[in-house]
Amino acid sequence: MSDTDRESPLIGAASAPDLHVMTYNLRVASGSAPHSWWKRRPLVTAVVVRERPTVLCTQEGRFRQLIELRDGLDGYDWLHLGTRGGSRGESTAIFWESERLTPLEYDHQWISRRPTVPESRAWGSGLPRMLTWIRFADKKTGAEFCVVDNHLDHRSDRARRKGAQLNAALAERLGSPVVIAGDFNCAPGSKPYATLTADGLDDAWEAAEKRLTPAWGTFNNWNTEPVEGGKRIDWILVRPEIQVLAAAVNTHVEGDLTPSDHWPVQALLRLS
Repeated sequence: MSDTDRESPLIGAASAPDLHVMTYNLRVASGSAPHSWWKRRPLVTAVVVRERPTVLCTQEGRFRQLIELRDGLDGYDWLHLGTRGGSRGESTAIFWESERLTPLEYDHQWISRRPTVPESRAWGSGLPRMLTWIRFADKKTGAEFCVVDNHLDHRSDRARRKGAQLNAALAERLGSPVVIAGDFNCAPGSKPYATLTADGLDDAWEAAEKRLTPAWGTFNNWNTEPVEGGKRIDWILVRPEIQVLAAAVNTHVEGDLTPSDHWPVQALLRLS
């Protein structure tokens, strides 16, 4: 059942030492009916405001679109770089609660043979794809952790496999604890999923002590009715030393309009 009429959050604001991570493919801004951004923006904002994630990993957002989202949020800072360089193109922008977290370092990486070159792509990818990572310090506990935000290719399985390998190598380089989240454009059971989960990462949905929703597919294709057992292509992955207290797929809709063509995925985490 959709959570259209639910007023209370699925997880809500997390208190230290817990962290609430959300990954959300916003769908690139468009003025075309019936899924124009100006109609969807209040719905996306409502989801984020109600859930109050400590860290929000977004995909597909464009610069102006993300500024408009930020203007609807209180107490968040953010980091952005477009896939085509600067403010151009889609992004894997990350938002975070500024009173809770301090960014210590960050970088961007393209999913290609030339990972430092904007707009680069390889392995048959349909579009330039990238990831963004940030190392945070928790102001409440002093703990440090890294978040990696991804958007793998929708067309090329080889590009997704190579992207998974790049993520695994990055996680090893960053050290623990690491959270890897995003739109992977493939489901559990795929080779990219196997690569990442075989390399010391746990699927937060599978590892969760409590699942707050059914296992809805995360790609809704603008359908307002969630599908249990559907395509779960948006994931949150964690190192084993990160405890997953709860996980959820947020299926908020208003009337006949979904906020995006993806449902956001949420997890309540605790660093051991």
